[in-house]
Amino acid sequence: MAPRRAAALRGGEQSLREHLVAAARALVARCGTAGLTVRDIAGEAGVADGVLYNHFADKEELLAHALHAHVRAVEAELDGVPPRPGEGTVAANLRAYLERSLALHAAILPAFAGLTTQPKLLARLGDLPTPLHGGQGLRADLAGYLRAEQGLGRVAASASPEAVATLVVGVCHDLVLGRLLDPSGPPPEPSAELVDALVATLLHGVLPGD
Repeated sequence: MAPRRAAALRGGEQSLREHLVAAARALVARCGTAGLTVRDIAGEAGVADGVLYNHFADKEELLAHALHAHVRAVEAELDGVPPRPGEGTVAANLRAYLERSLALHAAILPAFAGLTTQPKLLARLGDLPTPLHGGQGLRADLAGYLRAEQGLGRVAASASPEAVATLVVGVCHDLVLGRLLDPSGPPPEPSAELVDALVATLLHGVLPGD
């Protein structure tokens, strides 16, 4: 057993499978997934190349689990916690959700660079549950928050939590993940004024008042 692998596994803290995922995650965080080889991952893990196939069907399955772990870790490192129903104002909470989601998407963007050219890896990633918000995903988590606020009478009963949550997630995809397709585009750092305008639009819609 290589010394680095032996140190990583000492005391039974990690299984070999977990060690491989952790090594692949470290590579993905540094370099993204484009061009990574089995030899690269094995070298990072301190194991022979063939060991990977004892635990994963192929390189793409391992990288999918590594991306999954990376997203979970990035989310856990974000400042603050998602707003709770009944606390603060709905406007401030929507802004916090939007800012937190934009920060998350911007932080994971480098690891996803080149993913659009790897359909097999995309398929493997699609086989896994969402890594965000304990498996709920951003959209379901925000929709659940809004439904709770409806129960408290702080959001109109006629509002659609699912529609609002879809709009918020769509904004993140448009402002941040669009850079995957157009790396030459503007940086994924929307201005405070744009965030304010988005929250105002979510709260008040687009039709003139009575």
